[in-house]
Amino acid sequence: MKRLEGKRAVIIGAAGEGNLGQVTARQFAREGAQVLVAGRHEAPLAALAQEIGGAHAVCDITDEGQLAGLATAAVEALGGVDIAVNATGWGLLTPFLDTTREELDRMASLQFVGPFQFFQSMLRVMADGGSIVQVSSATAKIMMEDHAAYMGTKAGIDHVIRCIANEFGARGIRANSVAPGFTASPMTERAARNPAVVGAFAKEYPLGRVGTLDDTAEAITWLCSDACFVTGEVLQVNGGVTLRRNPTNAEIVAAARAAREARDAG
Repeated sequence: MKRLEGKRAVIIGAAGEGNLGQVTARQFAREGAQVLVAGRHEAPLAALAQEIGGAHAVCDITDEGQLAGLATAAVEALGGVDIAVNATGWGLLTPFLDTTREELDRMASLQFVGPFQFFQSMLRVMADGGSIVQVSSATAKIMMEDHAAYMGTKAGIDHVIRCIANEFGARGIRANSVAPGFTASPMTERAARNPAVVGAFAKEYPLGRVGTLDDTAEAITWLCSDACFVTGEVLQVNGGVTLRRNPTNAEIVAAARAAREARDAG
């Protein structure tokens, strides 16, 4: 039997071509779930929904009214909700003293208030025994330079997930986060095209490589399956990088420079 057979899933943050939301939606569909994909751009959502035989809805996670509408759309399209996954995010890289109030407000809206209200809207229609998953980051636990606003909001919503797990466990609802590390994805496209940058990260990973979107989607799938007896946790899906550290900015720059000089010399 497929792991998500008969489950009804909502995945928000699935409008970016080839991003984690899309990879997870395809994985869910292969595992038997009915999937509604959501995000801000209709064309890619409609194409993905057609591909996987699911549904789609346009929704900005920072808009409370649209989130309420998403819950209604999910009930109408799927008949209810068993799984809710938040795969939205913005990888802001700005030095601490240069981070503006506008950036802080945008980050808080996208990565704390928005997810909080997304889970509120989903819990209002979620069936008992359901599962919630928040996509977090290894940087909510370990350091990365120039990333404070991103890291802080991810860490904050992780603790909200623990609160959900505690409050809604009586209904059999599980709530967890997954925390990937550096991953080749649309969010990291520029860095991921540079083997020297990838190598600077990979050497800090006990398993010897950086993660893939498939690694994270597989972890999300397990957390949403009936075989999972885990709640209130942050699953570190990052090859063990949290046992060590991320490279510093200086190390990343030095690795890129050394690779460039080696190419020029060759």
